[in-house]
Amino acid sequence: RKTDDTSTKIPEETTVQDPGQASSETPNDNMPTPPDGQVPDGSMPAPPDGEFPGGQRPDDGQFPGGQRPDDGQFPGGQQPGGQFPGGQQGSASPEDLETVASFTKDDEFSSRDLKQEADLSEAIQLTVTDGQNLTIDAAGVYILSGKASEATVYVEAGDDKVQLMLDGLEITNEDRPCIYVKSADKVFVTTASGSDSILTVTGDFATDDGKKMNAVIFSKDDLCLNGLGTLTISSSDNGIVSKGDLKVTGGTLAVTAENTALKANDSIRIADGYITVRAKNDGLHAEYDEDDTVGYIYIAGGSLDIEAADDGIHATTILQVDAGTISVTALEGLEATFVRLNGGTITVNATDDGINAAQKSTAYTPAIIFAGADVTITMGRGDTDAVDSNGSILVSGGTINITAQSAFDYDTAAWHTGGTIIVNGQEVSEIGNQFGPGGMGGHGGFPGGQGGRGGRP
Repeated sequence: RKTDDTSTKIPEETTVQDPGQASSETPNDNMPTPPDGQVPDGSMPAPPDGEFPGGQRPDDGQFPGGQRPDDGQFPGGQQPGGQFPGGQQGSASPEDLETVASFTKDDEFSSRDLKQEADLSEAIQLTVTDGQNLTIDAAGVYILSGKASEATVYVEAGDDKVQLMLDGLEITNEDRPCIYVKSADKVFVTTASGSDSILTVTGDFATDDGKKMNAVIFSKDDLCLNGLGTLTISSSDNGIVSKGDLKVTGGTLAVTAENTALKANDSIRIADGYITVRAKNDGLHAEYDEDDTVGYIYIAGGSLDIEAADDGIHATTILQVDAGTISVTALEGLEATFVRLNGGTITVNATDDGINAAQKSTAYTPAIIFAGADVTITMGRGDTDAVDSNGSILVSGGTINITAQSAFDYDTAAWHTGGTIIVNGQEVSEIGNQFGPGGMGGHGGFPGGQGGRGGRP
């Protein structure tokens, strides 16, 4: 697998030569607080009515196929631990669950990822023009500004790192990405302090080499979004796509998408920033359709406001939250094979499952761990579950406040070793089971419910 800093490439009309690579490795935590956590005018472009929860669920199969770079698995080339000891589903104990590999901010983000300003000492200034493409083919920092239609910024830099500083950049295209990374080691998309950049695609995306490049920012390699300004993206398909890793470490990002807002093959990692998503499919989605051992999501901070017609946050392997404020309104709130909620404040409003662990990866057994997060789940009426695991559930810390007809549904076992569980306004000491092995159990942890398995040891 490539190193922790990657990007992408393409040829077109105006080519910029090598100014020398500018790279700094000192973190900068100076993040601005935008008004209302939104875009500059304090509002978020609203999707058409009737498209969010309560409306119709979009058809399956909307996600593009396509190839991804031949890189490795998880950072450092190591894949986090696979099945529980013995490889048997249901043989796990609370101790077994805790041994499944977890992520750390230090390992998942480089110092340059976290630096919110670029070294501009050797930066090249570029201005977009109607109907003209820009091609960047060498390492360096490039300041992009101006307003144009039918223009694409291509990055074709081989194994070099490229940093794009957006300073009031506005591009509107009908059928192609505004930024297309075709090759690079890594591309940083950085918003200049106090700036507002707007990228829009309005029509059906065209193909490149027989495949649709169907995102406003489309990258065949690793991508990191950061900065001290605002980036607003509006898409007739996907918002941002990376065929490698997609990171957000700062800035204000607002994405409205007719399909998925943020999508990556290998991972989505969020360290900080103000992120607002309105999507007619998934909000965040990490999946590679040719390898079910990749596709994880790690959230170490930031503010996320997600409204999606399908899943709010969807990972193939692991979804881990350590910190941050997350608000999700969706058909299903959080979904992965292995869900670990270590910290942060998480609010879910869902009409199917609030938090779901399902067998999406052959590398892990489904499980959900509550280990310190403050979680509030409000469910719609009907056949819905606030917490649904096709394996086990462990509550070892934090607070879970559930309003639902069915609070818990699990297939193997559940443990309550710490933390607080509140169901419909009353604190409970057991994790009841709505539908367990052998048929219907109690009422999902309601006070006085029947058939709860594996209560507090």
